Amino acid sequence: MRVLITGNKGYIGSVITPMIAAAGHETVGLDTGLFEHCTFGEAPPRVPQLDCDLRDVQASDLEGFDAIVHLAALCNDPLGDLNPELTMDINYAASVRLARLAKEAGVPLFLYASSCSLYGASGEDMVTEEAEFQPLTAYAKSKVLTEQEVSRLADDSFSPVFLRNATVYGLSPRLRLDLVVNHLVASACATGVIYLKSDGTPWRPLVHVEDVGRSILAALEAPRSLIHNQSFNVGSNDENYQIWQVAEIVNRIVPGSRIEYAPGATGDLRCYRVDFSKIHRTLPNFKTEWTVESGAHQLYRAFTREGFPYEDVDGPRYQRLKQIRALMSGGLLDSSLRWVNLRQAVVLS
Repeated sequence: MRVLITGNKGYIGSVITPMIAAAGHETVGLDTGLFEHCTFGEAPPRVPQLDCDLRDVQASDLEGFDAIVHLAALCNDPLGDLNPELTMDINYAASVRLARLAKEAGVPLFLYASSCSLYGASGEDMVTEEAEFQPLTAYAKSKVLTEQEVSRLADDSFSPVFLRNATVYGLSPRLRLDLVVNHLVASACATGVIYLKSDGTPWRPLVHVEDVGRSILAALEAPRSLIHNQSFNVGSNDENYQIWQVAEIVNRIVPGSRIEYAPGATGDLRCYRVDFSKIHRTLPNFKTEWTVESGAHQLYRAFTREGFPYEDVDGPRYQRLKQIRALMSGGLLDSSLRWVNLRQAVVLS
């Protein structure tokens, strides 16, 4: 298959693009390059590239592709809250526009990277794909709206598929430390402290970034009848954790570390446990290979090998919101998150 991957230079994209290529598919990337220099270790291999803002894609850019894997987005709750209207413009309006253009260009398969965060405040009950949406943030709301509108485009020639990822963790060339497992391991390695901002009681489903790639490969290669206009939670039933449990895993792995709670730490309204039975039942080729424990070991080994200075834990290099703010304060991005000078963007990349 010839596959276009939006956001291929990001945290997930830089891991799964080589996975899709290794499976024998022709890959092309589409990315505006906001995080291209936020590299940990070796940079990912380059692929043919459309250096394009998602909002500027044209139907002609999409002709000749057999599938689109749509990852590009303002990628978490704090970044989404930077400007909720902009989050809706990029994550929702531009995503729906991309799907419409894909249909117009004759692309038959549209895989959308959604999120389990759209379940919001579901509490301790295990939720399936049929559960009520309870989005609590602009990011989660954008995922709900995009799923609902893109689903209406489905017909005999256009198959959207919605892959609702659990909270992702694991090593990537475009590392993110604004993800709970990654942050706790990095903090433990750099400071010796596993610092919890909540009381640790909220539930989170967690999935390794490589297992996200496996779900995308399984969907790319599945019979159309199994996936057409379907939603799938991506993860494993065994990988629902309370945050305090994650902290204890990290504490066991990182020698000399200790757990600390923020003064006055309370519960987080975002609390959900997720049932992942459907994807394993429907796509038997999809199997998760990582656990939080093995993923935390992977991160610990990498941070120890590469060296991980304290300033990188909360600095802009691996924190998406802080990176965006640094680019804006430096005059490189305007208030709509467009490059002020495209030549500067090329130099950064």
